[in-house]
Amino acid sequence: MTNATMAAMNNDLSAPDAARLLGVSLPTLYSYVSRGLLASVSNGASRRKRYPQEDVLRLAARKNDAKRGGQTAVAAMHWGLPVLETRISHILDGRLLYRGCDAAALARHATLEMTASLLWDDGASDYFQQDAPAQPTGLTRAPDAPPLARAMLAMAMLTTADMPHSLQSGPAVMRILAAALLQTAPSALPLHQQLAQAWQADAQQSALLRAALVLLADHELNASTFAVRCVASTGASLPAALGAGLAALSGDKHGGGSAAARCMLTAALAAPDAGAAIATFYTAIAPEFAGFGHPLYPHGDPRAAYLLGSLSAMSREYPQLHAILAACATAAELLEVKPNADLALAAMELAFGWPEGAGMTMFALARSAGWIAHAAEQAASAALIRPRARYIGRPQRD
Repeated sequence: MTNATMAAMNNDLSAPDAARLLGVSLPTLYSYVSRGLLASVSNGASRRKRYPQEDVLRLAARKNDAKRGGQTAVAAMHWGLPVLETRISHILDGRLLYRGCDAAALARHATLEMTASLLWDDGASDYFQQDAPAQPTGLTRAPDAPPLARAMLAMAMLTTADMPHSLQSGPAVMRILAAALLQTAPSALPLHQQLAQAWQADAQQSALLRAALVLLADHELNASTFAVRCVASTGASLPAALGAGLAALSGDKHGGGSAAARCMLTAALAAPDAGAAIATFYTAIAPEFAGFGHPLYPHGDPRAAYLLGSLSAMSREYPQLHAILAACATAAELLEVKPNADLALAAMELAFGWPEGAGMTMFALARSAGWIAHAAEQAASAALIRPRARYIGRPQRD
């Protein structure tokens, strides 16, 4: 190592030191890099990143400024303070709770229908004792469209008269959504079984699908849920509110995470050096660390831990899982951050030969349960969501 290199490194900080100085978790530090708020430099052959001390100190000063004055609202809207009250779900001490019930515990036995009833009214009613709804006219007009596009089309075709803004409409909306995503007729079968039939999943895979749907049913006030609540607050129909959620989910920074993680795993599995392929992917293709890290889970995403643990337990029956899980572990070690739910969905897709995009389909169908809960809660409040903007443009001119 040259003297110049040593001198440069003396002015750089390791990831733990930079995170400690900023007062954030490692996943949050990495998110700063992916969003261009902080630069990182390579630490030679080890591939571990270091962070220029001056840049870290500058960002720390900006963070301190943001705690004062009008910047408080800005910070609150980005992984910050709560901006809406809800009784539906929250994240506490690394756990995801649905009305106080641990989602990981529910995943061991509950179905998405049971979880939806819990989210909607704390399990007071069994809403799914209904026949399958009729197929909306025109639902089969776009057979070649991606599943999410078909789902958005289905929501757009449902009128307020078809689906009043009521929890009683929830099962029909979810079953029509499943039909659109899977290109099947609406069915009253349990939703995880509908996925299993469409993807020819066996009993073990079907149980994993059931658990995944439960774990993804809600996640506090994320981007798609906030979009749903904004639309519901205007008095729009339930399908219109879910259409907004689907539109938000279509973005690469939200629902697209599992697709990016699948690309990473595919590259790693095909390469003679999985570590090199993963490093290339995250430096040149997806620097946002798709599939890894979550600002709300500094010690690891419990949804990923559950699903990847289940996959590990299944590896004896499915030998292809060994290589996939090894690639996941290599990426986690290289990035120094734990997996999130997107990686688990991608691993499931690849392991069982499900259609590309199955992760997004699971995500959309599962999250519709939470969206309906939030839409109903927002409608019941009768409050219009209308934040104020903090103007930072040119001052008033004559």
